[in-house]
Amino acid sequence: MALLLAVSFFAAKSDRFLVADNGSLILQQVMVVGVLAVGQTLVILTAGIDLSNGASMALGQIVMTKLATQGGASPLVALAMGVLTCAAFGLLNGTLVTRIRMPPFIVTLGTLNIAFALTHIYSNDESFAGLPDALTFLGRTFTVGPTELTYGVVAMLVVFGVTWYALTQTAWGRHVYAVGDSPGAARLSGIHTDRVLLSVYSLAGFVYGVAAILLVARTEVGDPNAGLTDNLDSITAVVLGGTSLFGGRGSVLGTLLGALIVGVFRNGLTLIGVDAIYQTLTTGVLVILAVSVDQLTQSRQR
Repeated sequence: MALLLAVSFFAAKSDRFLVADNGSLILQQVMVVGVLAVGQTLVILTAGIDLSNGASMALGQIVMTKLATQGGASPLVALAMGVLTCAAFGLLNGTLVTRIRMPPFIVTLGTLNIAFALTHIYSNDESFAGLPDALTFLGRTFTVGPTELTYGVVAMLVVFGVTWYALTQTAWGRHVYAVGDSPGAARLSGIHTDRVLLSVYSLAGFVYGVAAILLVARTEVGDPNAGLTDNLDSITAVVLGGTSLFGGRGSVLGTLLGALIVGVFRNGLTLIGVDAIYQTLTTGVLVILAVSVDQLTQSRQR
C-alpha cells in the first residue's frame, strides 16, 4: 500500500515519473542495495543484525577489481575471489556469534571496521578502472518492449526468487524462522540452532559477494569508498518490507518491496526537485514508522 501511494503521489507531481525508462532506472538504483538486503533479511529473521554487509561488499569488489586489473588473475578467478572474501566475512560473523556467543550487533560492528580498514589497505586508497568485460557484463542492457533493462536487475530478481524458495519451501527455511522466533524452543525440537545460524551468516556473506559483482557492473570501477551507507540502506529496506527486528517473522519478497519503496521515494523526490538531504530525512521517518508498527504489533501479541 505504501508503495502504491508513493507511486501515485509522484506520478501526480511529475509527468516523467511513470515513463518506462524511469522505472528501469529505479530498478538499477536499487539492485545493489536490494541484494544486500536479501542477506540482511536472512540475518534479521534469526533476530540478528549485520552492520558489516556494506563494508564486506566494498572489500569484495576491491579484491575482484584489483586482481583483474593488477593481479594478473582471470576475470572469473577475480570474481570468485571477491565472492569468497565476502563469504569468509559471513563465516567469521557466524562463528563469533555461535561459538563465542557474542551479540550480532557487536560482532558485525567489529567486522565492519575490519573490512573497512582492509579495503583501504589492500587498495592503497586507489580506484581500479579499465575492467574486463566479464566484470561489467551484468551492467549491460537488453530491451523489453520500449524499456531497457540491465542483466543485473535480472540477477537481483533471481537472488530474491531463489531465497524466497529456500525460506518457504525447504526445511532449512523453516528452521531459520524457528530459530528467530524462539531459539530455545527450536533447540528442544531437535534443530541444531548453531548450525542454522552459521549457515545463515555464511550464506548472507555469499549474497554480499553477489552484490559486489552487481556494484562493479553498475559503476565499472573498483572504489574503496563504495558502500559506506549501504548497510543502513539494506536495514531500511528490510524494515520497510515488514520483517520484524525481533526475528521469526517476515518475507524476502517484502524486502524487495521495501527496497522499491526507498528507490521510488528517492527517485520521485529528485524528479520534483527536493534536495538529497530531505530524501535522507524522509527515509529516516519511514524507518521509524515501520519499526514503531512492528513494536506495537509485538506488544499486542504479548
